[in-house]
Formats: sequence, C-alpha cells, structure tokens
Amino acid sequence: MSERFFCEQPITGDTAQLAGSEAHHLLHVMRAKPGDAITLFDGSGAEFDAEVAASTRSTVDARVLARRDVDRERPRPLVLGVALPKGDRQKYLVEKLTELGVTRLVPLVTERSVAKLSGGALDKLRRGVIEASKQCGRNVLMTIDEPVPFEAALTLAPPTASRRIAHPGEGADQPAADSTAGGATEAWRLIGPEGGFSDTEVAAAEAAGWSRLSLGRTILRIETSAVAIAAREDW
Repeated sequence: MSERFFCEQPITGDTAQLAGSEAHHLLHVMRAKPGDAITLFDGSGAEFDAEVAASTRSTVDARVLARRDVDRERPRPLVLGVALPKGDRQKYLVEKLTELGVTRLVPLVTERSVAKLSGGALDKLRRGVIEASKQCGRNVLMTIDEPVPFEAALTLAPPTASRRIAHPGEGADQPAADSTAGGATEAWRLIGPEGGFSDTEVAAAEAAGWSRLSLGRTILRIETSAVAIAAREDW
C-alpha cells in the first residue's frame, strides 16, 4: 500500500500524525497496519515517504522516511473568479480546477448570482480540494476565498497580472490570444453566472483595465467555462 494522505500540520521532523477523516480512511477503509507504506503531503509543495508506526481509534502516527520537493504547479499562478453554480456542480467545478492546476478560486457575488455559500458549504468545497489533490498528485492546495462582491474582485488582481473577463461579443478574443501576456506575473480570469455578467459589470471591468475573452460560439455552463479556461491557459 502506498496511498497519499493529507497532513493538516506542517511536517518538519521525522514523525507526523493523521487525524479526522484522513486517519479514518487509512484505518477503517485501507485497514492500515504498522509498517505499511504511505505518502504524505502537507500543502507545502513537498511530499513525504512514510510508514505507519502506531494508531489509536482516531489517529495514526507515521514515521517519516524521506522528503521530496515535487513541483506540479503552473509556471505562473492562475486565479479564477467564478460566480458559482448550484449544488453538486460546485463540487465538480472544484475537483476539475484542482486537477487542472488552478492556484486560487474566488467565488463571485454578481448581479445575477443565484448560488450562495451557506453553513458548511465552503468547508466542504475546501475538503474537496484535498480529495482532488490526493488523487491528482498536487502538493500545494488550491485556495478558495470567501465570497467576494464583483466590484471588489476587480481590485484584487495586481497591476502586473493578465486580467480577462469572459464575455462574448465584439472586442472579445480567444484565450490563446493572451496566453503569454507579455511577462505577466499571474493570470486572472472572471467567469459569470448563468445569463452572464451584466452590461454594467462588463463596463466596470473594462474601465478597471480588464479585457474581454470569448470561449466560442456556444453558450457554456459556468463549470464548463471554468474548465475550458483552465485547460487552455498556458502552463
């Protein structure tokens, strides 16, 4: 057995402890025993060869054998501001953006937004990032911000970033037209809700220095648009 498990505490020495759902999965699903090989990651960018040393009913103590710095991230950060879809489509969105190497997801509150993150919904999405990272091999977690009003999101991107807002029509280019962006330090892309951004929002974005991009002739769902942008942006 050599499965990947996320350690919430930074791994700095020769021991590490798993708790919560990670320990439950290792103990009660994988039926781990002392001496079993596992791979740990703590979000720092490294992964660790380890073996099970001991366990209780709710924790697993691991012996760290080796550290490897394994970089599977993009050469420049990609940040997506997205007016989230409803229900299980949020889970799909987070899973696929994690797999595609998106650095940061900023949930947008727009004029036409219909989905709201309430209760523990945001925590569940962040847990989804961990699960997707375990599967795809990323050692740095995609971050998910608290929901942000559209106008505030326009000011989050640094001046050195490539900034595009997904909106069809005259003046919109394909994503590939901005793939290099003249040495931009990071790429920011905004994706609207069902029905798109309002004319007022698009005008505000353009006034703030954002340019428009088109994803083609068909109307895409929110999560399809996000995945298309993440998959087509340069690495």
